[in-house]
Amino acid sequence: MTDQTSPAAPPESFYDAVGGHATFERLVDLFYEGVATDDVLRPMYPEEDLGPAKVRLTLFLEQYWGGPTTYSQQRGHPRLRMRHAPFKVNPDARDRWLRHMRTAIDALDLAPIHESQLWDYLERAAYSMINTFDD
Repeated sequence: MTDQTSPAAPPESFYDAVGGHATFERLVDLFYEGVATDDVLRPMYPEEDLGPAKVRLTLFLEQYWGGPTTYSQQRGHPRLRMRHAPFKVNPDARDRWLRHMRTAIDALDLAPIHESQLWDYLERAAYSMINTFDD
């Protein structure tokens, strides 16, 4: 009898399962379409052009979900709460952020399991960014 075991293939990452870079780039582009016209969120982005913010969010999400580690190579540890500390992130800002992200996710037409996983993470992340309850 011969041993016919072979090494198991590594599990597919969430990043690969949802379509890789193209999917995350589309998600972020759609999200920032909403941010660009939001009178509460837009001032949180000091750059006139939202392009650099789009790149940062795309790289972060790709890395988090099992894609390239470019974010950490370029920017170090994400330190999300520290990076958001200079901005007033109250429940209204959180809800607006989530509303724009929800619109973007819905446009992707992901498989229900992937949509649920992505939304769960983004919702938890948004709640964790609250740093004030002041208006």
